[in-house]
Amino acid sequence: MVKLRRCLVGGTFDRFHTGHKDLLNAALEVAEFVEVWIVGDEISQSKSRFIQPFEDRRSAILDWADERITTHELTDQLGPAPYRRDCDSIICTPETLPNCNSINEKRLQNGLTPLEIIEVPHTLDNSGSIISSSRIRAGVIDREGNPWLSKHDRENVHFFPSELDAEFKQPFGELYLGPEEIPEVAISSALEDFTAGCLVAVGDVCVAALLDIGVIPDLAMIDGYTKRKELEQKVNISAFNILLEATNPAGQITPSFIDSISAALSGETSTCIEVDGEEDFGPLIAHMLAPLGTNIVYGQPNQGVVLGITSEEMKEVCRDKLSRFEVR
Repeated sequence: MVKLRRCLVGGTFDRFHTGHKDLLNAALEVAEFVEVWIVGDEISQSKSRFIQPFEDRRSAILDWADERITTHELTDQLGPAPYRRDCDSIICTPETLPNCNSINEKRLQNGLTPLEIIEVPHTLDNSGSIISSSRIRAGVIDREGNPWLSKHDRENVHFFPSELDAEFKQPFGELYLGPEEIPEVAISSALEDFTAGCLVAVGDVCVAALLDIGVIPDLAMIDGYTKRKELEQKVNISAFNILLEATNPAGQITPSFIDSISAALSGETSTCIEVDGEEDFGPLIAHMLAPLGTNIVYGQPNQGVVLGITSEEMKEVCRDKLSRFEVR
């Protein structure tokens, strides 16, 4: 079969993933050269503030591509396709097919031959869902389409191995120092570095400190204890719209705990999880389930508080740590 000469493809290409690679490989199979038109920052930021900068998205493609692929910035909906004379094809997935039809209508109006449209099906993960940048930003899957927390992980009890004790005493993020008797000091410092994402607070003292300064976390996890001692004054949870309960004995991560965090993060209103047991591993599970850009804050004994921002890198760290728990 004679190859097409030059194929155009447009998109945001955020978090360059398996689906993107399949699309570009399909273009390379039918055309000698492929031009990738990447949506610029002005347009992409109107879609989501968590989309990567243009240069990061471009670099990811160029790091993967060979010399047959070139990259360009797309500053409007249709790009140069309606008037380019040196291109003969355009490739798309089903939801962008209408754009391709609009391009060909404009080409006819401009006295040009319509481009050959190559429609490529979406790449699906093992659950049959589309591998997409939006699902990656939502924290559901990684770039290969694997869930950050597998069905097996969700359904089994994980037991903390003692050899990980020193590792788990290290902060899961940035440490903000402050006097233990005035936790609001460290909390206030951490607040200055919060992103625009939602806020998860783990631990009674941390949650109470936030409430005392007028900040209601989107998700709070409490167990009625601090440093293994029962609190004389319980956290006032009346400010939360939804209350959930979970059973999670010390040194374990249970399906009950995982399910409650998952349910809270998928909701749209403030939630407090009251844990029968311990909530110490809350940051680990929350990072694995939360959307990118989520702020997760918890207390660091005798030092202050830790703020971790959910990222793909943080999710990888947490997945590795959980993989070293014992499953019984």
